[in-house]
Amino acid sequence: MSDFFTSVGIDPAIIILILAVFIVILFLIVFRMGMRVRRLERKYKGFMRGKDGQSLERVFVHRFRDLDQLVEANESHEQGIDILKKNYGRLFSKYGVEKYDAFDDVGGKMSFVLALLDKNNTGVILNAIHSRDNCFLYLKEIVKGESYVMLSQEEVEALRKAVNFGLAENVENVAE
Repeated sequence: MSDFFTSVGIDPAIIILILAVFIVILFLIVFRMGMRVRRLERKYKGFMRGKDGQSLERVFVHRFRDLDQLVEANESHEQGIDILKKNYGRLFSKYGVEKYDAFDDVGGKMSFVLALLDKNNTGVILNAIHSRDNCFLYLKEIVKGESYVMLSQEEVEALRKAVNFGLAENVENVAE
């Protein structure tokens, strides 16, 4: 084999020196990998031992039990939300108030109209007329923003406010 190196013009001592350096580099790489494996093994043993001597299995069982409780709570919350969604249509979520003086001899705007509507603009108008001697209360039904009974000017204004309730805020939010 040395005839081959001499015929090519390479000294065999240089080849041996290159191989020795290569072996040292490989030895350093193997040593470094061994250190990493030992470090990883220590972390693995610590992980498997658990916290304060607790077994890892008990920790997992506890976590899975917590997870099952969260799933049950989530299902319960979803059922509650569904019930709220079903009943939301029946709630009075819009209102309009108009205060006024019903009579010329009574001041202070003691009379008022209160319109209470749901999301479909169905609800009631409550008109409280205050005089010096009495207070009269009238209730009128509203269906889809319309009344089957003639409305006074104040009742129309309260109904308009209720129908448009929150509309100005929605327009501002869209504009932003």
